[in-house]
Amino acid sequence: MLLAFSLWSAAGIISGRTGSPAARKHAIVSIEKPAAAVLKSLCLDILMDWNGKIYIVASADDLKKMKEANIRYRDETAIFSAPEKGAVSLQTLRNGAFHSYGELERDLLALERSHPHLAKVYDIGDSLEMRNIYALKISDNVQFEEEGEAQVLILGCHHAREWISVEVPYYVAEHLVVSYDSDARIRSLIDRSEVWIVPLVNPDGLEYSIHFYRYWRKNTRNNGDGTYGVDPNRNYSYQWGHDDEGSSPNTISDVYRGPEPFSEPETRAVRDLVEQNDFQVVISYHNYSQVILYPWGYTADPTNKDALLRNMAAAMAARMEAVNGRVYGYGRSGNALYVTNGDTVDWAFGAKGIPAFTIELPPVDQLLGAFINAEEDILPIARENIPAMLYIINWAVNNRNQ
Repeated sequence: MLLAFSLWSAAGIISGRTGSPAARKHAIVSIEKPAAAVLKSLCLDILMDWNGKIYIVASADDLKKMKEANIRYRDETAIFSAPEKGAVSLQTLRNGAFHSYGELERDLLALERSHPHLAKVYDIGDSLEMRNIYALKISDNVQFEEEGEAQVLILGCHHAREWISVEVPYYVAEHLVVSYDSDARIRSLIDRSEVWIVPLVNPDGLEYSIHFYRYWRKNTRNNGDGTYGVDPNRNYSYQWGHDDEGSSPNTISDVYRGPEPFSEPETRAVRDLVEQNDFQVVISYHNYSQVILYPWGYTADPTNKDALLRNMAAAMAARMEAVNGRVYGYGRSGNALYVTNGDTVDWAFGAKGIPAFTIELPPVDQLLGAFINAEEDILPIARENIPAMLYIINWAVNNRNQ
């Protein structure tokens, strides 16, 4: 299989810059899956679940915690080293067909220019490194601030290494705009709704993942103690810091939740957009796992709308499978391998009462890291998500006043 880039420095030392976010060494280790239950309390950065093993991106502190917990692990770092020359796609840029921040900015603005009656780009906030966080609004009266229509929010790339989570929101946006004139169903939905798409919540992290360390997860916050980064998807206020299993108070952790809720400009941008609108559904794209998750994430307990959320997730999964035959599982986040707290969908549902879902997109070659999708699979993955998003928009239209 051709990859989009070289896995340069995947084992950890990645940048010549002193004081850079990833200037600490990581190993990739595996444990046998039957032992995975003990991982919940350790707040580890789980890379993938493959072939009976759990793979973990582990710092020296993580390895120490595992030893203290008597967890036997195997160093698998060599598997993830750079492939032989000639085994990767020939690209002019390290990110290949995947969008960088600048390329996404260019393409969003191009959509606005080519379809000014349907698409409008908003700068909803600045990242730590002063990159714009862009939202694309799609509607038939897009210039109007208040349309009184159903609203849907689609988010991508809270986690830097999840490149495919930028692509799917972008291609959903492109499909809606380009197909408006030729597809009667899309035209009917867009005429009755506002679809807001934020393909890149964490632009600084994405750029760092592209240029320095492929497995970088967090933003690039200087924590002031020699560590860098806050996990944006642990920084929302609902059940923030509920326990130290679903997030970590330790700055070195890849699930570090930050010093307080909404400490990060990236999560504040999403918060402010939600508070300024009346969204009926929120979708947050991630990868990997090929599963649709809904609240709660901080506990295995169901919400008071568990049946509704389950039925909506099932409806999306069925529509996805019908495109390429790829099966997406679905279920409550807290019933997964590990719990989360302070995440986007728990906040949207718990604080705002909005049905919200995390869609974990597919891997292609799990052995090479699960977050790494082949370039040729970008469009198939995007296309199988479009019918699910049309279902979500239609649901929002039909349930706006309920």
